Amino acid sequence: MDPTLIPSYLLEIHQSNRPGFQPVLGFPSWRVGFLNFASNLVPDRITELQRHNESDELFILLSGNCVLIMGEGEESVSHLFVRKMEPDKIYDIKRGVWHSHVLSENAKVLIVENEKTSPLNSPRIRLTAAQRAELLHLTRHALGLE
Repeated sequence: MDPTLIPSYLLEIHQSNRPGFQPVLGFPSWRVGFLNFASNLVPDRITELQRHNESDELFILLSGNCVLIMGEGEESVSHLFVRKMEPDKIYDIKRGVWHSHVLSENAKVLIVENEKTSPLNSPRIRLTAAQRAELLHLTRHALGLE
């Protein structure tokens, strides 16, 4: 028997190289997916943030660059924050925090989230023109482009 041919009942290997978020593995209460570069995840195309009202969401940078964008506020975003992710760290976006991402073309982020996360419990909020300009400045600065 070839020891490199492992039966699927012992080991499953998952990957995704499609743009955007792709869930690849789910369990009764959580799922794991990849977030890859997509053309709408660049600084000048971020027009809204989302939040998850029922659970935290975890992010782990696997390759490339990713800047986490967070917005403080309940019914509107009062303050924007950005954080350039570092490999080998787990970033836990808390339940109810407005957020998005800016990714480099070679970026890959592992996401762990509640299996029931959906548009029904994850509202979106549009950014104002002033917030979009601020976000553009903040993300470029975080990436060392300014």
